Amino acid sequence: MLSRRRLLTSAIGAGLAPLGLARSARAADKPSEIRVDWATYNPVSLVLKSKRLLENEFANDGIGIRWVQSLGSNKALEFLNAGSIDFGSTAGSAALLGKINGNPIKSIYVYSRPEWTALVTRKDSSINKIEELKGKRVAVTRGTDPHIFLVRALLSVGLSEKDIVPVLLQHPDGKIALIRGDVDAWAGLDPMMAQAQVEDGARLFYRNKAANTYGILNASEDFLNKYPDLAKRVLAVYEDGRKYSLAHYDDEKAAFIAATKLPDAVVDIQLKERTELTFNRIGPEQRDTILQAGLALQQAGVIAANVDVKKTLDDLVDDRFVTEA
Repeated sequence: MLSRRRLLTSAIGAGLAPLGLARSARAADKPSEIRVDWATYNPVSLVLKSKRLLENEFANDGIGIRWVQSLGSNKALEFLNAGSIDFGSTAGSAALLGKINGNPIKSIYVYSRPEWTALVTRKDSSINKIEELKGKRVAVTRGTDPHIFLVRALLSVGLSEKDIVPVLLQHPDGKIALIRGDVDAWAGLDPMMAQAQVEDGARLFYRNKAANTYGILNASEDFLNKYPDLAKRVLAVYEDGRKYSLAHYDDEKAAFIAATKLPDAVVDIQLKERTELTFNRIGPEQRDTILQAGLALQQAGVIAANVDVKKTLDDLVDDRFVTEA
């Protein structure tokens, strides 16, 4: 009887892979699970999760789906950078900032065009314009579209973050701090922002839809390099979910309410009034919106002067997966 070592040597010499090695090689061809985030600022992700569309797509491959909640773009970027998720939802501007800071990601898909952020104050506040934030305490989540929106708003009236007192909180906590009176204003994010309007009478004293960058799905470069075909399939399912949401608002709303436990009036403000699901590709319009946000951040000193923002954006965006999907 041949020894295991001699059998292995004979198999390799004959150009054959031993059974155990063959199984290992096949296992390495695909992951055991795909890790995808869900977020209340990404309604399509809630439909995918509710309808188990990704689970159904990969069931026959033996690949599981693990869902991880992102509370903001900053958290999605942290998870991507740490290798905790493979696909993460952010604003376009936040993804650009992450890339500049060395996050190994690619932006591959548009899940929405939102007006998800504005500058918010209490109903009884005397604040009515950006200039009146000078010296005031403002709740903000660094590294997110609301943060970038705040920086650009200040810049538009000749101010900077040095002229306010930033209070660094995650989005839900920022809303609570505003209503409780711990801060004077908040760089808000839906659905918490819509909830503050409906339930507490909060006022959106500065809005600028054009300064809200698109909702972008990002993927880790490692996953895209290892499993490009799986990435195309994930995006194909995302596209099915986006189209389904467009055609079935009641189902989209039901999935959103199930995840957030928010009342109808709040959900309708976010989904009907402030979210468009009519885009999927990161085309010229989307690129320009992200670029302008990056250049504004550079002007404000958030991005170093020696950074080539356009080159970084070109390196960030990879639309071949959605095009092929």
